[in-house]
Amino acid sequence: MIQKVSENTEIKTVEKLAYKIWNAHYVPIIGQNQVDFMLEKFQNFNAISSQIKNGYEYFLISDNKKAIGYLCLLSDNATKKMMISKIYIDQNARGAGFGKQLIDFTKNLAHERNIKTIWLTVNKYNTNSIKWYQKLNFKITEEKIMDIGNGYVMDDFVMELQLD
Repeated sequence: MIQKVSENTEIKTVEKLAYKIWNAHYVPIIGQNQVDFMLEKFQNFNAISSQIKNGYEYFLISDNKKAIGYLCLLSDNATKKMMISKIYIDQNARGAGFGKQLIDFTKNLAHERNIKTIWLTVNKYNTNSIKWYQKLNFKITEEKIMDIGNGYVMDDFVMELQLD
């Protein structure tokens, strides 16, 4: 089940999932210090609440009434593009099709909104995720290094999916 995040309890669920997923997945890629910094800057209760107030849409995906992942989208009607800001599934639920459900959900929402392109950024060293996106027909369109403060950068590929 996929549901839109709007209540404080749901935002707290996203925050807890972020902490668990990011610590399990990203520490080997970017290190504990950068994970801690990014969680505090982008994925705590206040940051998520602020993002929602500024047009980001968060969604939780659940299995047997237990939240196992989340998605964050930002639509730009002027450019007909939708950004997947965040898409994360708990490591214990990976490989069961939940990520694909979130991508299909995103594609359906994009079609409803007459969006032509879905895009995201992915760390260049997150090879399994890059392969997964490519399997879903996302294409690498550029490389991007973004300073996020405190001496850290996001060293990413931009990937796009063109919709019919």
